[in-house]
Amino acid sequence: MTAPDARAEALAAHYERAGYARVAPAILQPAEPFLDLSGEDIRRRMFLTTDPDGQELCLRPDLTIPVSRDYLASPEVGEALGFCYLAPVFRHRADGPSEFVQAGIESFGRRDTAAADAEMLSLGLEATTHYGIDAPDIRMGDVGLFSALIAALDLAPAWKRRLVKDFNRQGSLAHDLDRLVSAAASERPEYQGVLTALAGSDPKAAHALVTDLLSIAGITAVGGRSVGEIADRFLEQAALGASSGLPRATRALIEQFLAISGDPDEAADALRTLAAEAQLDLSTALDLFESRTGFLAAQGVEVSRIKFSTAFGRGLDYYTGFVFELHDKEMRVDRQLVAGGRYDELLTRLGAGAPIPAVGFAVWIERLNEIGAAPRNAT
Repeated sequence: MTAPDARAEALAAHYERAGYARVAPAILQPAEPFLDLSGEDIRRRMFLTTDPDGQELCLRPDLTIPVSRDYLASPEVGEALGFCYLAPVFRHRADGPSEFVQAGIESFGRRDTAAADAEMLSLGLEATTHYGIDAPDIRMGDVGLFSALIAALDLAPAWKRRLVKDFNRQGSLAHDLDRLVSAAASERPEYQGVLTALAGSDPKAAHALVTDLLSIAGITAVGGRSVGEIADRFLEQAALGASSGLPRATRALIEQFLAISGDPDEAADALRTLAAEAQLDLSTALDLFESRTGFLAAQGVEVSRIKFSTAFGRGLDYYTGFVFELHDKEMRVDRQLVAGGRYDELLTRLGAGAPIPAVGFAVWIERLNEIGAAPRNAT
């Protein structure tokens, strides 16, 4: 098994001194949470097996979900706690070994959202500094701003869910908007009559009906999705098919929103102007955004260096707010060095009885080692 080197150990020790308890989740994990929360496309990159009872297991492909599951199983669940880690993860990769070491931090239960977000970016920057990279490119987005925009628009609930999901998965909605608009205007599956009949019916009864029909047909799973998930997808299509298409003016407004970029201060000004002109109330999301910028400045982060874009996302379903990536500005490595963000819905989806705020990031040790200068002392 790949062992962390001394420089990586020093980084983890620095995070421990910063107040984050070091943890080491089990290597073998249930596969379902990763497939459900990271998307089915991760299946082809996972190392999968089954236990004697038929439960699908995997070697952990990341550490956010395992650390979250252990926190939920602890007696301190719901309390404000932070954890750090330094351990191997396992994924099939075309460009490197399938086993590689990641460091990182996961912070749970903090209600001071803006301050916690800023602290994560600051600690992520300390990782690149530790490896001699003083001024990485800082790329930042905010899923919460897009969610607030969609919530304020006059759209059917199914469209709102679909657009937010597509943002999280794609990071850019350009071709998704084309696909959704054309689907609403022209595509009518052969079972459209069934979809129309189900639209507007009692959701629980409709779900039970579709589930029963699939079970009678002998269908237990398709592409890793359970019968219940297939029923959910079918009913979502019913709702989309029954609603009107995406209005041109709404599409134009979404595209105008997604074109906003710059440093956080510039972006905030442009977003407030857009909201005022469109008569949309985005004040809560924008207040949080600007508060975060203030905490970043207080942490010593040079805000003018941050490249913010409203279209920037990280491609995982569970991100709900602030997201960021740190890249080598000289492009010696063309992938992120550090990346993370806020995932307030993850713990609920993993079984928490009530919402628990959460934010964190991962550090790609091998990439930092590839370009990092001589070791520095983390303080």
